[in-house]
Amino acid sequence: MKKKDEYIKSDPYFFRIIFVSALLVIIAVISLAFFIDAPLKAPANPSNVPNPSKAAWFLLWFQEIVSYSSYFIYGPAMLFFIYLFLPYIAPPTVEKAIWFRREYRLLDIFTLLIFLGIVTLTMIAYFFRGEFWQLTI
Repeated sequence: MKKKDEYIKSDPYFFRIIFVSALLVIIAVISLAFFIDAPLKAPANPSNVPNPSKAAWFLLWFQEIVSYSSYFIYGPAMLFFIYLFLPYIAPPTVEKAIWFRREYRLLDIFTLLIFLGIVTLTMIAYFFRGEFWQLTI
């Protein structure tokens, strides 16, 4: 165990980097918003509903899951609780911060597979779903 004076304080060094990077990201997003229009559709018209009616791109994976069966909603709900209680399932060690620790390799692979599954389902729903939510390949 290291002594208290051997650690590098995160204040002000680390927080200064975070503040500057957050400020740069905010400036970049605001400046891009001036030049690039938001990809919004026309206002909703109840007499002319689009077919297929798709959710926003970041929710398409969820819409794709529920299109198979309404019982599949429990999968994302279970994932939510798994990741909610993840700090208690795999508690972090205080000795040394290391990316991709050997002890957590299974958890890293699980998270990567979940991410790839979400990306795949989003691509299927965005590009390969046509009228009446039929697959169009």
